[in-house]
Amino acid sequence: MSAASRPAATSTPAPGRDQPPFVVLDNLQKDYPGVRALRGVSMDLRRGEVHALIGENGAGKSTLIRILSGDVRPDGGTLSVGGEPVVFAGPLDARKHGIVTIFQELMIVPELSVAENIFLGNEPESFGLFYSRRRAERLAADVLGTLVQGTGIRPSQRAGSLSTAQKQLIEIARALVLRAPVIVMDEPTAALSENEAVVLRRLIVRLRSEGTSILYVSHRLDEVMEIADRVTVLRGGERIATSDIGAIKHTSELISLMIGRPIAELFPPRNEDLGEVVFSASNLTRHGVFENISFDVRAGEVVGFAGLVGAGRTEVMRAIFGADALDSGEIRKNGQTLAIGNPRDAIASGIAYLPEDRKDQGLVLSMSGAENIVMASLERSGVAGFVSWKAVGRTARSVADKLHFRGQLDALAGTASGGNQQKLVIGKWVLTEADILIFDEPTRGIDVGAKAEVYRLIHRLASDGAAVILVSSELPELINVCHRIYAMSGGRIFDEIPLQEFDEQRILAGAFAAHMAAKPVDSFAGVA
Repeated sequence: MSAASRPAATSTPAPGRDQPPFVVLDNLQKDYPGVRALRGVSMDLRRGEVHALIGENGAGKSTLIRILSGDVRPDGGTLSVGGEPVVFAGPLDARKHGIVTIFQELMIVPELSVAENIFLGNEPESFGLFYSRRRAERLAADVLGTLVQGTGIRPSQRAGSLSTAQKQLIEIARALVLRAPVIVMDEPTAALSENEAVVLRRLIVRLRSEGTSILYVSHRLDEVMEIADRVTVLRGGERIATSDIGAIKHTSELISLMIGRPIAELFPPRNEDLGEVVFSASNLTRHGVFENISFDVRAGEVVGFAGLVGAGRTEVMRAIFGADALDSGEIRKNGQTLAIGNPRDAIASGIAYLPEDRKDQGLVLSMSGAENIVMASLERSGVAGFVSWKAVGRTARSVADKLHFRGQLDALAGTASGGNQQKLVIGKWVLTEADILIFDEPTRGIDVGAKAEVYRLIHRLASDGAAVILVSSELPELINVCHRIYAMSGGRIFDEIPLQEFDEQRILAGAFAAHMAAKPVDSFAGVA
């Protein structure tokens, strides 16, 4: 999207364009063992503006955010808020100075209720003395209604039962109730469907018009072009450029600044050599979650699943992989019925599942990158039950090189960038030589260069004859990578769309189908 094509609602001059800087970062430097994360970075944030911060994974964005949040202190440079130099003692100190951060990695307490998570540390009281659960739940319902309708989130329910996207909405709601003058948003739409992302962008426009300053970190460059007033690009810990968004004509300019070179092709051509149906699901049902799910995938084909938060896409894939139980239905591979009772059975049957939450479900963060890669294929790295760590290193390096992994394989997986973590999870399943591959939000929270590599990998796997299932909340991703798309809503499949009929409006209609009887598609317009 070019700056000239912004919607009218977002092209109104923001108050921040004529305001002096409210937050100023001057010559910030931060060193970690063996790594200089920030190299004299300077930028500022004005009142009532949306300032986008972009860069590849490892560019220094997360470090800068952690300094603003009070989580870490810089080794050099200064930070000022409202014209006064500050040194944050911790996150609470940053919050007292009016800066609230919504991190990409979710900070949800699973055993607490939704309302308790939203008001954690800011609990509403009755008569100024006692915590009021009823008032907290009422206020939580109000702020969730402001965000998006129809999510099915109940303020009283346990937060641990929510999907990743629903947890992201809770994080956003928590920041809104604090009414902070500065909100830092780190990939806030990464776990949201396009429609939920539209709602959030409208909300951001409203907050900006009310004078809130927003530092917006995103790998979705189209949304940066749509809502940002200015953009700062980091590369290798250095500030490469800061520009008014109106001076940027196309996202390709931002990509070149981010990676130092143009990307000739984000989406590779689709594999055209499709074989017979090798995987099929018939009438899969998990009561109260999804029902009568039937679909098939051919060898060499990429089949996509579109839908809103709560549509049931991830739950279906987890059931196929044996992570959740099915109440009824049949799964077949190459014409043979599979009896999958757990993930071990699925792996033995040649099925791999890349989960949407790579940190909680895809990696063991306290293990090295090499150990994570070989985790599902240890028998390849040893003899008679004994593991050869030299073999582990060789095998992991071979897979990592194919995926252009840029980190240290002997370092803990938890220290790797988001893009490199995703490559570790993908590498684990590539090593198993699975031929039925389920990718659930494979490009969530990774930069455009890493996305291009993931798309090339999916293309290569399909070209080699694998059947690929792609769950994604990004419509451009589904439309440009898949051969067919199933649209899910309310735990059911409402439409199967062949390649020649791909259309955003048709996909959205299928994603909203279960909600149409209760409310119109544009019921989200109230947040604009």
